[in-house]
Amino acid sequence: MGLSARAGVDRVLAALADPHRRYVVELLRERPRTAGELARAVGLNPPALSRHLQSLRRSGLIEGRHPEFDARVRVYSLRAEPMVNLKKWIEETERLWSLQLGSFKEHMERGK
Repeated sequence: MGLSARAGVDRVLAALADPHRRYVVELLRERPRTAGELARAVGLNPPALSRHLQSLRRSGLIEGRHPEFDARVRVYSLRAEPMVNLKKWIEETERLWSLQLGSFKEHMERGK
């Protein structure tokens, strides 16, 4: 995984470190939602939620769009790419740990 991809994974992990942001992601898995809907569901006032949405946007996890019918409203939805990169990183890390633990097990069994 290249430096750029690692930086992206770092941003995603940092964004997901907060429980409010994880809850926003869970809500957006169901369907796109407006900021107002998210604020009510998460139980935050609009300025507090706005800071969380900015963090999620900077990480690339979500995107906001204005519907054609009302430019004052922003509808948020998930973006798949950052989660695909995170999943790839987790799979690579899991392979590394499996190899390391397998080698350790062999070493311990030889030592008996």
